[in-house]
Amino acid sequence: MPVLDEILATLPEGTVKEVRVGAFWTAVVVDRQGQRRCGLAATLLGENDHHHTGADDVADAGHLARYTGRQLAALVHSSSSLEVSLGMAAINALLPAQTEHYVEMNAEEVILAQGAGRRVAVVGHFPFLPRCRAVASKLWVLEKRPHGDDLPAEAAPDVLPQADVVAMSGTTIMNRTFDGLMALCQPGALVLVLGPSTPLSPVLFDYGVNIISGSIVEDVDAVLRAVSEGANFRQVRRHGVRLVTMHKP
Repeated sequence: MPVLDEILATLPEGTVKEVRVGAFWTAVVVDRQGQRRCGLAATLLGENDHHHTGADDVADAGHLARYTGRQLAALVHSSSSLEVSLGMAAINALLPAQTEHYVEMNAEEVILAQGAGRRVAVVGHFPFLPRCRAVASKLWVLEKRPHGDDLPAEAAPDVLPQADVVAMSGTTIMNRTFDGLMALCQPGALVLVLGPSTPLSPVLFDYGVNIISGSIVEDVDAVLRAVSEGANFRQVRRHGVRLVTMHKP
C-alpha cells in the first residue's frame, strides 16, 4: 500500500538486536542512534500461512538479527502474515519519536469523548466496546471473525458511509484493508486508527486519519519476557507500555 511505502521512507536505519514472536504479540528491538527501542505488532496468522504444509512462514527464522532495521521493516510487504507482523514491529521500533505531539490519552478515552451521541463504527473488536455502546447513538462493530452483535467485515460498504466517527484497528494497515476502508468513510467523518500495532507516524494524517492512538514500550526487557510467555496486551501493558495519542495538526 502507498501508505506503507511512505512510512517506510521516513524510517532511519537501525541495528536489529532481538526479535520475539509470541502467541499474540511480536516484538522487535533495534539499536537506533545509540538508543534501544522496542516496537510491537499483533502476531497475525492468516490464510496464506504455511505452518501446516511445512513451508517457511519466516524465511530467515533464526537469522533475523543479520537484517538491518529497514530490511526487517520491509517485510511488512510480505505475503506471509508472520513476516508482516515482524515488519510492523520493526517499523514501530524505528519510527522517530514525535514526543512533542503525544498526548497521554488512550483510544478508549478518545472514542468515548468523540463518539458521545454520534454514530460510531469500530473496525475490530476491543474490550471497551460495551462502554462505547452506552454513549453512542448507534454503534456498529465490524470484525473478520464476528461474534455476538458484531457484523462481518464485508458489511463495511453499508456501514462506514453512515458513521460520524470511524475507529479502525492498526491491523487494517497490516492486512492491507486500510485504503479500502478509508475510501468508504464519509467526508467529514472523524477517523481514528488505534491499537498497539498502530504506527505513530504523521504520514497517516495525509491519508485522511484525524487521530492516531498507539503504544510506546518503556521497559523493553519486561515487555520481551511478557511477549515470549504468551501475554495478551492487557498483560503486556502492565509490564511497561504507555498508550499515547496524536491529533492531526
